[in-house]
Amino acid sequence: MLTLFRNQKFRDAVLQAFVISAVAVLIIAMIMNTRSALEAQSLTSGFGFLERSTGWDFSFSVLPYTISDSYQRTLIIGILNTLLLGFLGISLATILGVVIGLVRTSKNYLFSFLGTLYVETFRNIPLILQGVFWYSIVSHLPRPRSATSLGDMVFLSGRGVYFPVVNISVAAVATMLALLVLWVITLFWLREKLDRSHMYHQIKRLGWCMVVLVVLLIGYFSHAAGTPVLDVPQLKGLNFRGGMRMPPELTALVIAIGLYGGAYIGEVVRAGLMSVPRGQIEAGFVSGLKSRHIFTRIRLPLAVRAVLPSLTNQYVQLMKATTIGLVVGYSDFFMIVSTSINQSGQTLELLAILMGGFLVINLSIAYVMNSINRRIAIKGYEVRN
Repeated sequence: MLTLFRNQKFRDAVLQAFVISAVAVLIIAMIMNTRSALEAQSLTSGFGFLERSTGWDFSFSVLPYTISDSYQRTLIIGILNTLLLGFLGISLATILGVVIGLVRTSKNYLFSFLGTLYVETFRNIPLILQGVFWYSIVSHLPRPRSATSLGDMVFLSGRGVYFPVVNISVAAVATMLALLVLWVITLFWLREKLDRSHMYHQIKRLGWCMVVLVVLLIGYFSHAAGTPVLDVPQLKGLNFRGGMRMPPELTALVIAIGLYGGAYIGEVVRAGLMSVPRGQIEAGFVSGLKSRHIFTRIRLPLAVRAVLPSLTNQYVQLMKATTIGLVVGYSDFFMIVSTSINQSGQTLELLAILMGGFLVINLSIAYVMNSINRRIAIKGYEVRN
């Protein structure tokens, strides 16, 4: 026995086992204490409440919803609302970030100054304050009868933004997106198997033609007969009919997250562009490449590889930032869970669902971004100043 205790590995294993046992005992004690407290207050635990009807309504829903729907469906709608806000906000932030990153590295002093002013302004104002500010602006836009028109197709009013939408079913749109995602995954698999050979490029061109053709056919056959292909909003009475409406809460949050995230992503993009070794840029000039070719074929590809890890962190942060929807009344995942806690009293269960939902969403973002990073990485390439 003394010989075993003289072994460093054995002592480390015993210490780890002791720590794990102590943590397990502490968790079990907390669970038993919580259960006793709930029983003393005549509160039930478990997830059986998910099948009960909620009996309350909220302002915005991606899917059709009634007050007789269950908590389970309500929570799913909350997750979808959060994913919609996150997708729109991150997309806008990425576009703005790329533009700001390019402007910040410009040799034009005015452009560089404006990019710096943007970054320092939106990065140093709290996001929650920006959300309230933009909501106060969007909600005070003119009424539908006096709405601002953009090309007689997009209308800005205090009730939201109205814009045209393709008149096909939601199931058809989901099928199109699933088909595109499946084809992109297949392309990655083919690139590894065929090693970007001539056959790979032929299959790639033919495949894209087939996918586009199938998407067009799905859209054509899912279109309801006798209705226009493009459903344009039109003013009828006191409100618009047709098209699609983005409520003011969602509009304000997308603007706030987009502007706020664009400032951070702009700095990430700027750092990536500046990290490209000057020697490789000069080698491009020596080879006779034009400035635009040097940017698109040398500087931008290397910058993308350099910024992906930092960009992943920004995407995760922006997805977590969607919880500010509570302050403007947007029915996101966090707000629906908060309301469900007040209505059902199942605090621990609903908090566990909330944490688990965000954990899955953010881990999925990190997995996708890290997978892209591994696939486009150049072996032996290191970022040097």
